[in-house]
Amino acid sequence: MSLSPAALAARRALAAASHSSHEGGAKTWKILTIVLAFPGVGVCMANAFMKAQAHSHEQPEFVPYSHLRIRTKKFPWGDGNHTLFHNSHTNALPEGYEGSHH
Repeated sequence: MSLSPAALAARRALAAASHSSHEGGAKTWKILTIVLAFPGVGVCMANAFMKAQAHSHEQPEFVPYSHLRIRTKKFPWGDGNHTLFHNSHTNALPEGYEGSHH
């Protein structure tokens, strides 16, 4: 299977073009990271900070729903009523919130 000289020349040109197109890849991604990614992360951080400042930090009213906070047996740590990563400000016990610590 022999190719014509024009087909060989076209094949060589396309093969050479594919090798030269990879030369600026790392530089392109570095520029995109600096120009787009870092400012994008900064904008997201600023948005989260401003939303946290506007958020009220008061506990919601406790409603003792029967399907929530079911304890069929005690936890194997502490007094048995607190979860492992218990936060008294956000996590209610079956009887309600523990009390104000502020």
